[in-house]
Amino acid sequence: MEGEPTEAVLPWPSRVGTPGLAAVRARARAGLRSAALRDAWHAFWVTRLFVWIVGLFAALELARRPGWERYDPGNLTAPFGGLGDLLVAPGTRWDSVWYLAIARDGYDQHLKTAFFPLYPLLAHGVGLPFGSALIGGLLVSGACFVAGLCVVHRLAALELGDKVAGPAVLLIAVFPMSFFFSAVYSESLYLLCSAGAFLAARRDRWAWAGLLGGLAAATRSIGVLLVLPLAWLYLFGPRARPRPGWRYPLRPSAAWLALIPAGLVAYLGYLDTVGIDPMSPFHAQDIWMRHFTGPIVGVGDGVRAAWDGVRQLASGSRTPVYFTAAVGDPFRIAGQNIMLFSFFVLGLVALAGVVRRLPLAYAVYVGVALLLPLSTPVTAQPLMSLPRFLAVLFPLHLWAAAWAQERGHLRSLLIGGAVLLGLFTAQFTA
Repeated sequence: MEGEPTEAVLPWPSRVGTPGLAAVRARARAGLRSAALRDAWHAFWVTRLFVWIVGLFAALELARRPGWERYDPGNLTAPFGGLGDLLVAPGTRWDSVWYLAIARDGYDQHLKTAFFPLYPLLAHGVGLPFGSALIGGLLVSGACFVAGLCVVHRLAALELGDKVAGPAVLLIAVFPMSFFFSAVYSESLYLLCSAGAFLAARRDRWAWAGLLGGLAAATRSIGVLLVLPLAWLYLFGPRARPRPGWRYPLRPSAAWLALIPAGLVAYLGYLDTVGIDPMSPFHAQDIWMRHFTGPIVGVGDGVRAAWDGVRQLASGSRTPVYFTAAVGDPFRIAGQNIMLFSFFVLGLVALAGVVRRLPLAYAVYVGVALLLPLSTPVTAQPLMSLPRFLAVLFPLHLWAAAWAQERGHLRSLLIGGAVLLGLFTAQFTA
C-alpha cells in the first residue's frame, strides 16, 4: 500500500524484528506523522477560519431564535457580554448548554445524563486556568479535532494509500456538519477516540485500542458499540474478508477489549453513587422524543416523512401533512425532513463503498453506529441529527476521499461541502 509500503508484506500481527526493516518502518512512520500533522493543521485552520467568519456574520445579522433565554437561563453560552459573547458564538449553541451545565454543576438532574461525562470533564479541567469551562470546551474541541484528523490521515494512508490521506481529512473538515467539531460538543473528542482505537488495533496495540474505546464509550452512547468492530478486527485481522474455515485464536491481549464496555459501566456506576438511576442516560432520550420502535424502523419513518415533505411543499398548504401535532412552520419542517433523508441516502451509498473498499470491520462499525439512531426515531423528524452522526463516522469519509480522488471529483465535493457548511454554520449560530 502506498501509505506504508512495508505493511502489505507483514503478517498479522506483525512480529518481524529485522533491524534494517525496523529502520525503514521507523523512517516511513516518521514521514507519515509529519505529513499527517501538516495536512491536519492545514485542514483545521482553513475550515475553522471559514466557520468562524460565517458564524460571526450570522450572529451579527440574524436575530437569536425566540425563547433562547428559556433554553439557556444561566447565560452559560454567553457569559462574557458584548464582544466576548460574539467571538465565541460560532461554537456555543444548543446542546453546548448541557455540556457547560455539567462542567459547572455535575449531574444534578435526570435530563443531563443523556450527555456522557468525558467531554464536560475535560472542558472543566482545561478551563480552570481561564475560569471558564466554555473556553476550556473550545480548546478541547479544537485540539481533539486536529489530533483526530491526524489519526484519520494515518488510517487513510494505511488502508487506501498516501494519496487518499490528505483528501480524507479535507472532506471531514468541510463536511456540512463539521462545525460541530469546533463547537462545545463532544464530536471532536469522539472522532479522536474512535479513530484512535481503530489505528491502535491495526497496529496490534490492543491495550491502547481498549483504552481509547473505553474513552469513546464514556464520551457518547454509541462508543460502547466499538467493541464489535474491534473484536472483528482482532479475530480476522486487516483482511477485507475472513478466510473460509478460519479459526479464531484468542490471546491474552483480547482481554483489553473489555475496557470498552467498562467506560460505559463506569459512567453508570458513577450515576448510582450520586443517587441517580443508572439507567437514566437511556430513559432521558424520551425528553427528545426518541423511542425504540424496532430495528431500523426509523428508515421507513424517514422515507414517509421525506415523501410527505415533498407533498407539503408541492401543495403550498400551511396545514401540516406529516405529524400534524408539530409546532412550527410546516414548510420548514418539510424541508428538514427532505434534507435529513438526503443525508441518509448519501450515507447509505458511502456505506456500500466502505463494504467494497475497506476491511469489513469498518463497515461493521458504521452499521452498528447507525443502527442506534435508525432504531430510535424522533416523532416529528425520524432522522433528526443523522447528519451530525454521519460526521464522526470516519470510514465514510475515507471511502468518499478514495472515490473522489480516483474519479477526479475532489474539487467538486470540497466546493459543495464548503457551501453547505457555510449554510448550516449560519443556521447553527443564529
